[in-house]
Order: sequence, then C-alpha cells, then structure tokens
Amino acid sequence: MPTILGQNQYGKAENRVVKITRDGATHHIKDLNVSVSLSGDMDEVHYSGSNANVLPTDTTKNTVYAFAKEHGIESAEQFGIHLARHFVTSQEPIHRARIRVEEYTWERMEHSGKGAHSFVRKGQETRLAQITYDGSSWEVVSGLKDLTVLNSTDSEFWGYVKDRYTTLPEAYDRILATEVSARWRYNWTDDGQQAPDWDASYQEARSHLLRAFAETYSLSLQQTLYAMGTRIIENRDEIDEVRFSLPNKHHFLVDLEPFGLKNDNEVYFAADRPYGLIEATVLRDGREAKIPADLTNL
Repeated sequence: MPTILGQNQYGKAENRVVKITRDGATHHIKDLNVSVSLSGDMDEVHYSGSNANVLPTDTTKNTVYAFAKEHGIESAEQFGIHLARHFVTSQEPIHRARIRVEEYTWERMEHSGKGAHSFVRKGQETRLAQITYDGSSWEVVSGLKDLTVLNSTDSEFWGYVKDRYTTLPEAYDRILATEVSARWRYNWTDDGQQAPDWDASYQEARSHLLRAFAETYSLSLQQTLYAMGTRIIENRDEIDEVRFSLPNKHHFLVDLEPFGLKNDNEVYFAADRPYGLIEATVLRDGREAKIPADLTNL
C-alpha cells in the first residue's frame, strides 16, 4: 500500500446549548458552544469504511444536551471534563477526547417586576476552554478572546530600528489599544489532584491581565504582554503557562493643520488594518511550553 493513515479525529462541532437553572423566581443562564473531537482505533473506517468503532457524531451532539440536564453546567471547564471522561471511558475504541467550549456571558437586567429572569448579552469577550483527556491524564487550557482594551496615555514607542523604508515618527505619548486573545494552561493533570475552582480562577486571571495592562507604563506592547502574563502566573499557583496574541489597534493622530487647527493628542484615526501582531508565551520557571504558538483553532 503506497499510503498509510496519519493523525485523525472526528466529532460534532459547535453544538449550541443554553441551560436555564430555575431557582424559584430567580433564573441563571449558561450559554455554550461545545465542540467534541474523538480519536482512537479508527484506522478501519478510513481503510474499508467499516463503522464498527464509530460512535456517530449525532450521538456526541445528543450527549452534550443530555449532560446539560444530567450534570448541569457548573463551569465551561467542568462541563468539558464530564464529557471527555464519558467518551473515553464508555467507548473502548476512543482513546482521546478533546472538548472545546466557548461561553457567552449574559448579565442580569434589573427591573421593577417580580422575579429575576431578564438578561442582556455582554459584548466584551468570549470565554474559552479546551479539555483533553486520554484516559489517564488531563490537559485544561482556558482563556478568552475579543477583549478590547485601551490606554489613552502612559505609552511610548521610540528607539526602534530605522532604515530607508521607515516613516513612522517616534511617539512619547500615544494610545495603546489591543484586542486580547489569551490562553492559560493549568497544572491540574490527574484526578488525584484537587481541581481548581474554574470560575474563580478564570475571573482572577482575567482581572490580573487587565490590571497589568492598566498599571504598566508601556514602552512597547511586548513589555505590556510580558507584564500581563507574569502577573497571572505570580498570582495564580494553578497556572503554569500563558499565551497571548495581541493585535496592536493603531490610533494615528489626524493632521488638522490644513484646517488651521492644532491637534494636541486629541483627535485620532482608528485603523483596523493593517495592524501589528504581537504574540508570546509567558512560562513559570522550570515548566515546558505546551500551548500551540498558533491560537487560531485553540
């Protein structure tokens, strides 16, 4: 045979599940987008088309909805753990399960009527979690995307390399803005360890990266990125690695001189592209980097 089968996986992607928990007149909402990917003894279905080892992807979809009822959704991470454990332990041909979760946050609306059951979708960021289980060890990577932040001062950019194509003027007081895409990896890897409080850990990691962004006098976006990752690792013992992808949302001063006006760092043009893209990993000393450099599908 001139070919052999390489790495392969299958599953059901982007299962949208909304779970309403009714606590009397007060309701709670969890809104997830769950993708299931399974791998194991799947050679024969590729070679001969035999489905003897194949759990239908429709079944994985149904499992997501059934588990929302049977287990509830305590957190994106815990829900993913329940699913990954189920697929690996209930199906002998399945050796590895990867569960990816996006969580969309809703904020309770205050109103004068009875009950607390009205919500407005928050537009800040999407919470992310990826849970991988191979029957013996776990890998949990959490994070967020689409979190836009801006400092209107306390940022400079100067002293950089200049060549014949450089036209950018040095800046000693500029806007620093970015759309944060971040992932952090937990050092919880087996059931013998006490699992983190996933929701509390997410909120604390988010808070630390925001405070580092706000409190760092920035001479480069790279410096700010490192400060954000360092602050998370120094304050969260359960996290060993943080990976950031930070597009630099450029704001350029508008030339108002043709109109006889002075622009004293007041009026800017916000450019959406092209943009500088700053990416890096921050690690706890002595730990190994495991989060992929390309976060596109993580």
